[in-house]
This record gives sequence, C-alpha cells and structure tokens, in this order.
Amino acid sequence: MKILIFFVPRVLTALAGFALIITTPLVFSGCYILKQGVILLGYLSKAVPLETIAINPDERGFVDRVQDIRRFAKEELGLKQNKNYTTYVAIDRNYLAAVVSADQPDAFVRYEWHFPIAGAVPYKGFFKVEDARSEAEKLRKKGLDVWVRGVDAFSTLGWFKDPLYSYMKSYPVHQLADLLIHEQLHATVYLAGQSQFNEELAEFVGGEGARLYMEKTFGSDSPEYRAMLDGKADGAAFVAFIHELIAGLDALYQGTLPREETLREKERIIARAQERFAAEYQQRFIGENYRFFSSMTINNAYLELYRLYYAGEDYLASLYERAGKDLPRLIAAAASIKGAGKNGNPRMALEAALFGAAPSDE
Repeated sequence: MKILIFFVPRVLTALAGFALIITTPLVFSGCYILKQGVILLGYLSKAVPLETIAINPDERGFVDRVQDIRRFAKEELGLKQNKNYTTYVAIDRNYLAAVVSADQPDAFVRYEWHFPIAGAVPYKGFFKVEDARSEAEKLRKKGLDVWVRGVDAFSTLGWFKDPLYSYMKSYPVHQLADLLIHEQLHATVYLAGQSQFNEELAEFVGGEGARLYMEKTFGSDSPEYRAMLDGKADGAAFVAFIHELIAGLDALYQGTLPREETLREKERIIARAQERFAAEYQQRFIGENYRFFSSMTINNAYLELYRLYYAGEDYLASLYERAGKDLPRLIAAAASIKGAGKNGNPRMALEAALFGAAPSDE
C-alpha cells in the first residue's frame, strides 16, 4: 500500500505499505472489522466501470493510462491479472483512509496488532479520521510514540475488486504507475506475518516497475523520465538522511543512560538533525518536496516507517542486479515462496528461488 504522511501538505509523501485489516472476511466478529468492512462496502457500492467515465473526453486520457499500466504490469512484469483497477469511485477527499502506528519511545520496538489472515501487522487502518485519532490517543496514554498517516490506496488481497479513486486522476504518470504496480504486487505476492518483506518487495517492485514503464513509454531522454529520476534521487537522499538519524538514535538506545536522560538526549539528537537538514538542504536535494522535515515533530513511530519499508532496499537491489535486472524473474521467484510463512526467512527463500542454490547467510 502506498501512503502519505497525514495532516501535512500532500506533497510531503512517504512511501510505505498498508494491508488494511478489512481484508479479513466479515464473518469474523468484532466492532472494528465490521465497521471498516461496512464503510469499504459503501465505497465499493459506488464503483462504476472505467468505461463509464471514459465517455467523458476529460477522463479518457486517465482511463487509457490506467489500462496501459495494467497491461504492462501483466504482460511485461508477470503480475497477477484480476479485476483490480477496472472500476472507479468518486470521493470528496484526496486520501482513502488513515493509518495508526506506534513504537516504544526509547527503543525501536514496533507495536503490533494481530488479525486473522493478515497476521501480525505494525499498523491499523480506519476510514474515518476521528477513529484513527481515538486509537492514537489510546496508544499515547500507554506511553507510546504514535504516528497517524493517510493512505491513498491499499490491496484487499483478492477479497474485493480494488477500485481507482477520483483523486488519482491528478497523479503524475510515474506516481500512478508506481501505485498500481505496487498494489498488484501485493495481489500477486503476500506472506502472512511477513509485513516487512511484503512492503520492501512491493516498494522495490513498484518503483522499478514504474521506471521501466516510463522508460518504455516516454524514452530515457524524455522530460517525463528525467523528472521521475530527479524525484527518485531526492527520495533516496531523504531516506539516507533518515537512516543516519535512525543509526544515531539506535546507538543511544543501546547505551546505558537512564531512561529519562535517554529521552532528553533523543530530543537533542533529533533537533540537531533537523537543523543540519535545513542547513544542507540545497546541496542534498534537487526539488522542494522535503523541506517540511526541518520543522515537523519527529518520533520513533515516524522513523519506524523507514526501518520497516526501506531497510531492505539495498538487499533487493543487490539480488536484482545479480538476477540480471530481470524484474519478471524477481517477481516470479517471490511468488514461488508463498509457503515461507511467518516463521520462515523470506529473504533467504527468495535468494534460493532466484538462483536455485542454498541461500547465503547474508
């Protein structure tokens, strides 16, 4: 699932994943599941076939683009073909749902929720913002760092026909391609209880799949392709900076300072990082999309997003390189390890599936 940081301007996006818990069949009892399921079904009941809006000349380009990306995802990448993104829902906001996550304030230890089918997940989604705020407040009262963010799409893993939403019409082509390929990867490969692997893989495949689509569609010398690369370079620079901050904090948390002193030093480290970020912005970034970081409130729950969704990108990039930069081959190998299970090691299983040999201990 693709997400955006919630309660800040839309341009301030962070990519991550969200397997919304309404993927659980509604036969399971529980107020939360039933409420989210009813709201989702309300959205889905409003869905119309893409061909319906394609009658409008203003919508024709969007419909053609979506259909072209879906064809590329199936025929060129080998992603699962289903009825996802063949319907359209008009919605009066620019996000779909709000997601809550939490972390220990003095260590990188995720708070997890446990659900049937989805297994343990480090986030909980709500279609109503007020419900997400209420959940966040309960977690804060437990002494946890909490983060609330918006999501603009999620995969229901085959339980429903995932639609497009009206706000997606404004997305640049590479962002739309990334989103659709990311979500179709979830529909193709999903390991219960392996949230980190699922999201790292979807993030990598979505990004690289979108790059390949842009290269084939517009050419590597096109303004569209160069703009995409500039955005990817800025995103990589931001993630690198965040991981520098995470490393400094992790060293603090592994130390022997008393808890209260650890928390004070945590705030000092974050403040210094934000000051350095502002001072070095021009030399680190091409565009303006990340200036928000120097003035926002940062906590472990926010930083945990980058530990969860970006920690393994170099690992996947390395496997991809070794596999001859053959993305369909990587996807097919990942799809073959569905039995790895929550107690297995999906990274090692993926390496073995790719190269047909005993995986390394890396």
